Amino acid sequence: MLRLRKILLCNYLYYIVLIVFTLLTIFRLYNPYTTILTGKEKYIDGIINSIKSNKDKIELIISINKKEKVKANYYFKNKKEKIRILKIIDIGDNVTIYGNLAEPEVNKTKELFNYKKYLQRNNIFYIQKTNKIVLNSKSNNIFINIKKKIIKRCNNPYLKVFILGDKSLIDKITLSNYRDLGISHLFAISGMHITLLSSILLKILKKLSIGEEKRYLIVIIILLIYLFLTGISPSILRAVLFFIFFSINKIYYFYIKNTNIYILVLIISLLYNPNYIYDVGFLYSFSISLSLIAMSDYINKYNSYLKKLFITSLISFIVSIPITLYNFNSINTLSIIYNLFYVPFISIIVFPLSIITLFLPFLNSIYNYVINILEITSNALNRINFLKFNFCSLDKYFYIIYIVFIVLFLYSLKINKKKYTLFLLLVLIIHYVYPSIDNYLYVLDVGQGDSSLLHYQNTNILIDTGGNKYNSVITNITIPILKKRGINRIDYLVLSHGDFDHMGEAINLVNNFKVEKVIFNCGSYNDLEQELIKVLDKKHIKYYSCIKELNIDKNKLYFLQTKEYDNENDNSNVIYTELNGYKFMFIGDASVTTEKEILSKYNLPDIDVLKVGHHESKTSSSKEFIDEINPKYSIISVGKNNRYGHPNKEVSNVLNKSKVYRTDQDGSIMFKIKNNKLKIETCSP
Repeated sequence: MLRLRKILLCNYLYYIVLIVFTLLTIFRLYNPYTTILTGKEKYIDGIINSIKSNKDKIELIISINKKEKVKANYYFKNKKEKIRILKIIDIGDNVTIYGNLAEPEVNKTKELFNYKKYLQRNNIFYIQKTNKIVLNSKSNNIFINIKKKIIKRCNNPYLKVFILGDKSLIDKITLSNYRDLGISHLFAISGMHITLLSSILLKILKKLSIGEEKRYLIVIIILLIYLFLTGISPSILRAVLFFIFFSINKIYYFYIKNTNIYILVLIISLLYNPNYIYDVGFLYSFSISLSLIAMSDYINKYNSYLKKLFITSLISFIVSIPITLYNFNSINTLSIIYNLFYVPFISIIVFPLSIITLFLPFLNSIYNYVINILEITSNALNRINFLKFNFCSLDKYFYIIYIVFIVLFLYSLKINKKKYTLFLLLVLIIHYVYPSIDNYLYVLDVGQGDSSLLHYQNTNILIDTGGNKYNSVITNITIPILKKRGINRIDYLVLSHGDFDHMGEAINLVNNFKVEKVIFNCGSYNDLEQELIKVLDKKHIKYYSCIKELNIDKNKLYFLQTKEYDNENDNSNVIYTELNGYKFMFIGDASVTTEKEILSKYNLPDIDVLKVGHHESKTSSSKEFIDEINPKYSIISVGKNNRYGHPNKEVSNVLNKSKVYRTDQDGSIMFKIKNNKLKIETCSP
């Protein structure tokens, strides 16, 4: 034992092992697991790993072997079938699923979440559109059966969060609110929760007069069972492993430093799954915990609990900056203050009450009351935009600079010299103002609809919002892109006309993002426009209609269509502008009639970039008009396999002299103006 203690006290040993296993992790990441499936299989046998159901469908994750899984989507025919299927199958059951396999779609906009990569990192290579589910056998695994009983008792979504670490039932907007407040880390079961749980168990066992070694052994066994019940999530794995090593260290007096214990925990976690390195919860958990251990002497020199909590919150915030900015592009500096309330509220009240309510369901009403306080306060605080900032996405290597200055910042705190704080602040300021350097037109892939972002000299103009009744364009595409581009506001929302596929999500945008002014087309307001105006009036947002020009710094947007027609399409705003010597034109849904009127009024120059009218339908883009403006590049915003038959083949022939880009084939298309040169980027699926 003495010899082992000497070996374990050798600090260099841990760093050597860390370097070796880091190289091993890199090797494994660059040589990932590959699928055993061909994609042509008509049925799959496997074990149900998880079940999620909503009104229309059930989503199953099926384990087909120890590593690989398949995602299955089964759409219910009616309510009776939904009830029947959910009664028959459960997690752990062996099933056969019949249907067609397809590879997950890649993101069609570079800034957006790459769902295909995410699934592949979880060893899911195919999604099956399932048409039949056959139960082969029920599970007799004791851990699975315990988990089923716990799931049934978790009738409140928050019980599933704090007992099983499952956030799937929490509303996306609510989760986004917690993230914006900077408190989402509290909803991942981690060291705080495991420490509290283990402390309670140890005190109970001590009162039962059980010896120290046995106490810790019993708690370790309970935590390992809990780890398997929660699906071995990265944050829980880290917390449980740390407790195990900490317990061994304490019982056998090895005197291993906490930082060295963390190195061991990190090595084992990445040995188990190298893809944890991509998990945000894993990154938060390890970086914040390690920094708090490293700064424990500095934190403990304060006697006041509130001071300790504030310093802990400050260090956690600073350390999490590169992770937060890389993944979510926004930070809320008030989160340092918010955590002073939410950390004790969740750790002392919500989490313990979750455990008690699991065993005493009659306390549900009290639990719901506490959760209401959590949601109401978070919703209220989320309306405070003061000191909330969006930052654009940069190359991942830039975030290494953040890490360097954060390490220097922590070091300066330890030696009571805070000079490196200024350097860290300078990096943040440079990152924040960086987006104003670029000038670009970004035609967003919003399916069958239109939406274009024009950024020039720190002015942001969104021309149309697109519209989708089943999958919010604003929530899933536009706002995430705006955040990734470091955009904090839309200066002008220009609506070409009142059709749903052009302005259907305008209210959603105004309600969830800062919009300064709105511009409508000529003609009377239709029902959709009137509904938007009610919201604009309520929010005191200025709006205009049928304008002739709009000043953007030293440039102008010219609105060429100011005549009133008897239909919405012909009343479309037709916009012309010149940026850095490049000429752009946006047609909306204007028809040949409007095009003739514009040709009769204006002597149009050759256009560099044309946003083609009406998704290239047969009603627009006449040969006469296209020959006159002679576009170098033409963009067609159109949905894949749309029911309108867009784009029209005859119109496509008219554009044969132009380089044509289509959102259904090329994804979102960016025209970036840099050093007076036009650079074109696409994101082909």
